[in-house]
Amino acid sequence: MPTFTALTHLKGREAAEALSEACEDLTPEPVGTGIFEIEDGSERWEVGAYFTEAPDEIGLALLAAAHGANPFVISELPEVDWVAHVRRELTPVRAGRFYVHGSHDADSVPEGVEALCIEAAMAFGTGHHNTTKGCLEALDRLATEGFQAERVADIGCGTAVLAMGAARLWHHTVLASDIDPVAVDTAAANVIANGLAGRVVCLEAAGFQHPTLHEAAPYDLILANILKQPLIDLAPDMAAHLRPGGKAILSGILVTQADDVAAAYRAAGLALDRRDDLGDWTTLVLTRG
Repeated sequence: MPTFTALTHLKGREAAEALSEACEDLTPEPVGTGIFEIEDGSERWEVGAYFTEAPDEIGLALLAAAHGANPFVISELPEVDWVAHVRRELTPVRAGRFYVHGSHDADSVPEGVEALCIEAAMAFGTGHHNTTKGCLEALDRLATEGFQAERVADIGCGTAVLAMGAARLWHHTVLASDIDPVAVDTAAANVIANGLAGRVVCLEAAGFQHPTLHEAAPYDLILANILKQPLIDLAPDMAAHLRPGGKAILSGILVTQADDVAAAYRAAGLALDRRDDLGDWTTLVLTRG
């Protein structure tokens, strides 16, 4: 079955969300739409629509013009099993005591590591991105330093790799939430595959907007590997849900964005403990005063 993509970009998240929603009314209807921040400091967002038949080029052109976006670029994709392709390309990653691998590398797991099996799937967090690696290394350091975390939340969990790492370290139940239902399903499958059923609870929620997340507060540790602006928006809620002395590990932040994120959390009452840069990406560890 052929797959077509239609991509454009424009300034501002709200404008991108409006255009993405408008695309859903096209005929033929897209099988999916999405928006992604272009992380170059321009505040521009990419809007994508995906079709299983040739899209209405005139309709897309009119929508782009009406929403002040660049013209859509339409492409037909070759029929490739992308999950199988990515699986072949992904090699195991070592991050502190953690060893993140796919099932095809299960035989390569060395002794003395915390192995986490993550398959290539429709959710973020295979361990290969420097944001995920940075968070896992920060988790490892906290445990090595003797930090104890009985109540842990992973906000924007993706594959739940961070939540599972925390569950392995402290042997308590971890709450893992994501706004994307596909990510929640992927996370739940990974939890079972890693023998952590009942130890990591996967929830669909935007930020902390779920009764279970509210009831479990205050947290000893909150993990959030998302993007700059959602992290800044979450700063007051993050502070409200952390106990005094509780820690936050944040990533999904470009090196050039780190100062802005740290400033937002400082204003919310969290002090910066440590900043680690891996390539273009930063991981922040903060403590609530």
